[in-house]
Amino acid sequence: MKYMLDTNICVHWLRGNSDIAGRIEECGLENCCISEITKAELLFGESLAECRGRKITKEPLRRLLSLLETVPVSGSLELYAKEKARLVSCGTPLEDFDILIGCSAIAHGCTLVTGNLRHLQRLDGIRLECWCG
Repeated sequence: MKYMLDTNICVHWLRGNSDIAGRIEECGLENCCISEITKAELLFGESLAECRGRKITKEPLRRLLSLLETVPVSGSLELYAKEKARLVSCGTPLEDFDILIGCSAIAHGCTLVTGNLRHLQRLDGIRLECWCG
């Protein structure tokens, strides 16, 4: 089984959460990936910290990005459009990046690992797991 790690899971991993690290080890790093959107969000977080004058070590994020396959979102854009329209029509919209990450997981046949089960379960056909303990 292939697992797509949501941004919040990657942040927990970067902060040394042993539950996340253990689950990744159990599943095999080769069976884990991230969306391009997650990569963008992680890089944004790093840049924002720098702009705010925080001293950060870039090595952990660079290592994480080198270890995980980054999956493109282009194959999920039609699904994104349909899901966003459906959610807006139902009065239960989600943030665009959340929909894109979720639809990327669906389109690539991945289970999305997230701490945001409540919102993302609104996406049709998504498989979700929470590894946050």
